[in-house]
Amino acid sequence: MMDEFGLYPREEPFDPLGVMLFKALQVIAFLFFLALLAVSPDSKEGKIESKAEFIITMDWPDNHPDDLDLFVQDPAGNIAWYRHREAGFLTLDRDDRGGANDFIIVNGKKIASPIREEIVTLRGIVAGEYTVNVSHFQATTGEPVQANVKVQKLNPTAQVIFDDKLTVDHTGDEKTAVRFRLDAEGKVINVDRRPKSLLETFRSSWRNGGDLDPKTGVPKSRVRVLRND
Repeated sequence: MMDEFGLYPREEPFDPLGVMLFKALQVIAFLFFLALLAVSPDSKEGKIESKAEFIITMDWPDNHPDDLDLFVQDPAGNIAWYRHREAGFLTLDRDDRGGANDFIIVNGKKIASPIREEIVTLRGIVAGEYTVNVSHFQATTGEPVQANVKVQKLNPTAQVIFDDKLTVDHTGDEKTAVRFRLDAEGKVINVDRRPKSLLETFRSSWRNGGDLDPKTGVPKSRVRVLRND
């Protein structure tokens, strides 16, 4: 045999305990690496990383059957609403229909959602005035409904620039919640509540998909065309 002449070095005696300890160390090192990947970097207090510059929310009492709508107009005249969910830098992220077809899917089953909320985000800055209105699309209870509207500036830190309530009390009722003005850097330079009708704007503007019933002041084709979700 060749190793009888010393051509190959002799193998060290096999140590099963040493092998087990080495393998255990490898496993611990791997788990430590995974833990490092899972840990998010330290966040600065008050700092919000978001693609949105502003978020506008409108909510009304949970489980309420009435359908309220949020309309937001930018300085260029673009209006985000349920028939035109993306307008300029404005995006309607959530359109809530009240008691009509408002549900979530859990394990393939429809579960009624109690939350009544609409959300519009502003993802870029255009200097000028923004108008935020609430419309009572469908009044099923015949009673006034109180809605809360909040406008938050997200960058560079979170700041509430408006948070207040208003009341709508019949189908087609429209109220201005707030009007705020931004400068070129996105700084809020004015906030007021002067009334302005955005539904009236639709009567002379085709670009926002407006097709209103002149008697009620609400879109005629909402349920037929857009309420099929």
